Amino acid sequence: MKNVLIIEDDPEIVQLLEIHLTDLGCTIQKANNGPLGLQLAVKEPPELIILDIMLPEMDGIEVCQKIRANNVKSPILMLTAKAEEIDKVLGLEVGADDYLTKPFSVREFIARVKAIFRRQKMEKSTEQGQQNNGTMYFDNLTVNIELRKVQLNGEKVELSPKEFELLVLLCSNPGKSYEREKLLKMIWGYDFKGYEHTVNSHINRLRSKIEPDMGQPKFILTTWGIGYKFNEEL
Repeated sequence: MKNVLIIEDDPEIVQLLEIHLTDLGCTIQKANNGPLGLQLAVKEPPELIILDIMLPEMDGIEVCQKIRANNVKSPILMLTAKAEEIDKVLGLEVGADDYLTKPFSVREFIARVKAIFRRQKMEKSTEQGQQNNGTMYFDNLTVNIELRKVQLNGEKVELSPKEFELLVLLCSNPGKSYEREKLLKMIWGYDFKGYEHTVNSHINRLRSKIEPDMGQPKFILTTWGIGYKFNEEL
């Protein structure tokens, strides 16, 4: 049974989401403000967090930032009442995995949730398996694609789903430079020209977790005027 945390202050939307999530066999936790939602997400990370942007006391952007800062890797589906691209990009930039703009159809909501659960099921099956293939070694950095595990100097590195996908894409193709626009399209699936800083923010967070010196990156290098690449000399 999947545990879903709904952080939303509109009782009608909460009721609607709860009805359909219960039909999917989920157990529900609810928070009607940002601080409570953050507390519940960190205390016992659920399989899915549904997070509204417009919340009392602490908005959804800040909640998302703090959830990721606490190394909670639960997928975050962000809800926004605004249709501007900047709101969508901001959510993705701070660590959300997907978003829905209100008003949204129930069919679309259910499809998004099922897709997230399918990915989790595949990842869990891989983790429970006995195979240990798909491991890449780069000096003191180890990346296991199948188990979705990253280790630095033998210690586990906690990455958000998007940080992990970025790392895998880059290290699977050492020396290949990727434009920021292309990374945004490949990892997030969105084409927001002019908002490539989303990629920059995730690269910076990723570097902060795996690079011994942020000022002189060892693994993820900047290709000036283009974007980023993984060091082919490791």
